[in-house]
Amino acid sequence: MSMFIYERFEQSPCVFSIEVFPPKRTNGTPESLYPVLNALAELQPDYISVTYGAGGTTAGDDTCQIACYLKNNLNIEPLAHLTCVNADREQVVDTLQKLQQHDVRNILALRGDINPHLPRKTDFLYASDLVHFIHSQGVFNVAGACYPEGHVESSDLTQDLKNMQQKIKAGLSHLVTQLFFDNGSYYRFLNMARKAGYCLPVQAGVMPIVNTRQVQRTIALSSASMPPTLTKMLSKYDNDPASLYEAGIEFAIHQIRDLIIGGADGIHLYAMNNVEVASQVYEGISDLLPERNNT
Repeated sequence: MSMFIYERFEQSPCVFSIEVFPPKRTNGTPESLYPVLNALAELQPDYISVTYGAGGTTAGDDTCQIACYLKNNLNIEPLAHLTCVNADREQVVDTLQKLQQHDVRNILALRGDINPHLPRKTDFLYASDLVHFIHSQGVFNVAGACYPEGHVESSDLTQDLKNMQQKIKAGLSHLVTQLFFDNGSYYRFLNMARKAGYCLPVQAGVMPIVNTRQVQRTIALSSASMPPTLTKMLSKYDNDPASLYEAGIEFAIHQIRDLIIGGADGIHLYAMNNVEVASQVYEGISDLLPERNNT
């Protein structure tokens, strides 16, 4: 039986979820992620989101397979990502049908990043177009992404919030933020969103920085600003991987605890398929989370 994720927000003052991504085909298969999923299930997240595959014809298939394993083998509600920048209508229909066949009804609708080296598909120009289409294809719970510091293609946060209105009107149940490190950005965004009349839950996305490889890549992809405390931490432990790991976990725990105490609707943990990271962060915040029951 399907559980719509919006029901979790109705039942819990703070929803806790974790994001995973399909292994690249050069490094493994969807099945190679199953031990990670089994371990993450022990943390009893309210749901686990599965990003869209890295590309190629198997991208959607891998996401579907992992989502179905979560749903039917671990009894954890999956949130399957679906991007449209490189997908035409036929591909989206095929993915939705596969998800429905396995009773996966929760979808995170995204435009996706534009790759200048690939010809862009034009059936869905914006995420709002995809949200409309998903609802026309069956009974789904559709979530969307938001950007506490504004989308990189928007002139400012005010303009970004106006653009977001189209997605919300198309039928979103909740929003998940891109990762951020300065909680002031989240509180500011939430305040502006509420003043604009957006009442749906906004889940805070947090990524623990536990190694130097993450830093440049994370900043390049997200454009997230770095608060002085994080910059100082990275500089201090630049040549001390073990200490950087410990400090990164501690920083994420303090960040999340502040968000929960500050009234965040939920926490979405970008753990990069790392069970140890997810477990240590969860241990540091579990006392603030409400009891969850996924049975």
